[in-house]
Amino acid sequence: MRPFHRLLIRFTAALNAGFVSLGAAAADLTVSAAASLTNAFRELAPLFESTHPGTKVQFNFGASGALLQQMAKGAPVDVFASADQETMDQAQAQSLVKAADRRNFVSNTLVVIVPQAAANVPRTVKDLAQPAYARIAIGQPATVPVGRYTRSVLEAAGRWAAIEPKTIGAQNARQALDYVARAEVDAGFVYATDAALMPAKVKVALTVPTTTPIRYPVAPLAASPNAGQARRFVEFLTGPAARTVFAKHGFGQP
Repeated sequence: MRPFHRLLIRFTAALNAGFVSLGAAAADLTVSAAASLTNAFRELAPLFESTHPGTKVQFNFGASGALLQQMAKGAPVDVFASADQETMDQAQAQSLVKAADRRNFVSNTLVVIVPQAAANVPRTVKDLAQPAYARIAIGQPATVPVGRYTRSVLEAAGRWAAIEPKTIGAQNARQALDYVARAEVDAGFVYATDAALMPAKVKVALTVPTTTPIRYPVAPLAASPNAGQARRFVEFLTGPAARTVFAKHGFGQP
């Protein structure tokens, strides 16, 4: 073999190795997260990426229960952030996440909102049983944590049977917010962080204490193809930079 040909082969091999190394360094981190985290997480992504070169964070937002169903069917996900403990418990029961990897990272509050121009403003959840409130938006309890919190509150108040026929089911907390903002319903149950997004279109009628604290858990998926970065992202969410962003968006400490 001529010296030139040997040199060319060596150069090509080295070049190919460089491309392989570069490709391995770059990675997409897929995060499935509760819809109520949308704004905060989108602000956090570039902060994480800036300290982890080569990693691009991609989000899949939705109702926690719907996201769980996707993962159970094999959707490729690295990190799961739920709006309630129950959904994360189900993920753990299905071996999608490990108990030791779970972290609570923020808390939230349930509120009742009405359109900004509404003439009728409830003072208690019991008022929602009145005829003035004919349509009430809530997350679908089967898949949406804010819906489960809502049903629990109304059952405790003895008003679920009276109010359930008037409910308009939402696919997630943001959809319930949109219904109220467009005045398509008379009232709605959402998180305080969601209500704060549209102060010109909705107003908070009352804050609703829940029987179970609203704490959001996060965990890396047990089968994550990017396990190291997934764990680092979970750790990042509990760090000082993330806490500052969460506080800006109205979330409390866990």
